[in-house]
Amino acid sequence: MTALSLSPRALYEEVAELLRQRIFRRELEPGSWIDELKIAQDYGISRTPLREALKVLAAEGLVTMKVRRGAYVTEVSERDLSDVYHLLGLLEADAAGIVAATATESQIEELQTLHNELEAAVKPGQQDRALFFEINERFHMRLLEIANNRWRDQMVADLRKVMKLNRHHSLLKSGRIEESLNEHRALMAAIAARDAATTLQRMQEHFRNGLEAAN
Repeated sequence: MTALSLSPRALYEEVAELLRQRIFRRELEPGSWIDELKIAQDYGISRTPLREALKVLAAEGLVTMKVRRGAYVTEVSERDLSDVYHLLGLLEADAAGIVAATATESQIEELQTLHNELEAAVKPGQQDRALFFEINERFHMRLLEIANNRWRDQMVADLRKVMKLNRHHSLLKSGRIEESLNEHRALMAAIAARDAATTLQRMQEHFRNGLEAAN
């Protein structure tokens, strides 16, 4: 494998992002051992920035460091997944309720535009799962931005990284794409009606159903 050319940003941050994306793409599977020597050779770097990068990923929950055994891609247990979805449901439902109550018309239109893109990604007899996943995440992230609480945003970002270790499998389950889309329709309708209580409830239901599909 040809050594990659890395940007001038802090080397360990660049390496952390490269590994993060490999984990999300399942090139590094949950439970798999991370071969530090091979990766350092592949990237044309020493093991020092690689180990710093692994510390970053360990802090995010994506990597587990084992004494005298090295680094492994984290395996998410059923309890881990349940805890993550529970917290995300609380945090994002709170944000959604705030958005329903306080968002401007133009902000609601932004969310509606993203929802329309979700609808377009699910056509009869044709689904683009990767596109649906990407738009779905943009919708949730934009909703959080509109709710405007940077501490909540940081917690959600960290939790979603762990969720991604399992998320693609949940969307592969038969019928889950359509169910998720229906949940988004109900959520968007509640936001458009500026019904904060129903919006909060719809978002919590969305995460409960997502957890059921992920198990």
